[in-house]
Amino acid sequence: MNNKKPNLDLAYALETVQDNRELYASWATDYDKDFASSMDYILPNQVAQIFLNMGGIGPVLDVGAGTGLGGQALAKLGINPIDALDLSDEMLEVAAKKKIYRSLFTSDITQRIETSNYLYQGVISSGTFTHGHVGPNAIDNLLSVASTGALFALSINKKHWFEKGFAKKFEALSNRIEKLILHDVEIYGKNSKGEHSDDLGVVATFCKV
Repeated sequence: MNNKKPNLDLAYALETVQDNRELYASWATDYDKDFASSMDYILPNQVAQIFLNMGGIGPVLDVGAGTGLGGQALAKLGINPIDALDLSDEMLEVAAKKKIYRSLFTSDITQRIETSNYLYQGVISSGTFTHGHVGPNAIDNLLSVASTGALFALSINKKHWFEKGFAKKFEALSNRIEKLILHDVEIYGKNSKGEHSDDLGVVATFCKV
């Protein structure tokens, strides 16, 4: 990692677990103001609303929870309890201060996930399947912490849907999931500016068989 001020381009360029940890450690305290607010980052709200609309209930695991924007959105919709999982201790420290999570776990979702043997009725993710070291195979590890029938709502950068192999991955999961629906969403709101302001996402909702 270099010493540049954290930004979206650096986040998109992440390649290793260590790069990810270093970037988000340095970004954690300013993330909500420096990125989420200034970019009008609406994706966590989009994911939470879709999860609710599709009948989602708690307990929910917020994957790649970061500073807790997805958990906040779920809580405002009356969904609980919610647990947080993220690679960055520093981001989770910020999330913990919002008092919306039952438990918080540090974990790399490309590896086996340890969450005190909880099994979840819902799993959401906003922005984790977008860049860096996390690819479609991590979905296998998320399925392992979900109950039969659990509802998933995972956002994926639309550009990466085919480029990074997500379309093929969901085809390969056809015997492990059902009711797959793809929802097109905007990642940023009308007040966003810059080259990424028009970026689009796909929220994949499905149930574990």
